[in-house]
Amino acid sequence: MIWFWIGSGGALGAVLRFYIATSVGRSSVVGFPLGIFSVNVLGCALMGAVYVLIERLDLPEEFRFFLTVGLLGAFTTFSTFSLEVYELLVEGRSTVALAYMAATLFGCVLALAAGVTAARWVLGH
Repeated sequence: MIWFWIGSGGALGAVLRFYIATSVGRSSVVGFPLGIFSVNVLGCALMGAVYVLIERLDLPEEFRFFLTVGLLGAFTTFSTFSLEVYELLVEGRSTVALAYMAATLFGCVLALAAGVTAARWVLGH
């Protein structure tokens, strides 16, 4: 049953990401991806608020997963990443947090470039 709640939240989060990113993106400064930037910042703020709500309220497990893994996870995975960094910092593990941030940023951009290169090579372009 938990899969239903995660999937429902994920569907809603993905639709909201598309709507907000395209709406904001149309009015953005040329060259800067303001739509996705806005989604990431908003998603992180919402994840912070949900983190506190989960901490303070006795929310049912299904609702917690609906909000975090489903809705906000599909809205922006950057919010989950940011929560993990925050928790590492709160735990006093700043070196691990910084390493995680750097590895994620550089690793993901390099992985994307590798994927583009591999796909172009396979397709002969």
